[in-house]
Amino acid sequence: MQDTINRDITINASKEHIYDAISNPEHVTKWFPTTIEGDYSVGSQPIFGFGEHGKNQIYVVAARPHEYFAYRWVPGANHYLGDVLAVPNTLVEFKITELADDTCKVTLTESGFSSLPTELMEAAFNQNSGGWDFMLSRLESLFDA
Repeated sequence: MQDTINRDITINASKEHIYDAISNPEHVTKWFPTTIEGDYSVGSQPIFGFGEHGKNQIYVVAARPHEYFAYRWVPGANHYLGDVLAVPNTLVEFKITELADDTCKVTLTESGFSSLPTELMEAAFNQNSGGWDFMLSRLESLFDA
């Protein structure tokens, strides 16, 4: 069983704009959750809303402007509301690396699948693998206009 999902995409935008798209609730809801309830800062546990697909509480782990943003969530649970740190979870990390002026690599890493309950591991890994491909394409498309 694989423990980690890794994806790299290249976006033609400044690292400031990309970081804003990942860390600013007003902008992150344009490509990932449709809503964010609560504070979206380090140490907080806001709720991501996915419309008819449910809500998931997350725990914001780190925010280093223009370089790194990370949170923990409960994969495979379409309706997890509660203390994310009290149950098995995975770590989602976004790293932004500037390649040239207004061109950056965004690395998405989700790790911790091997610590999930056995009956959830494979399904959660497979669901999120495809899910990140879809969501990252939406992030890229924000900057295509």
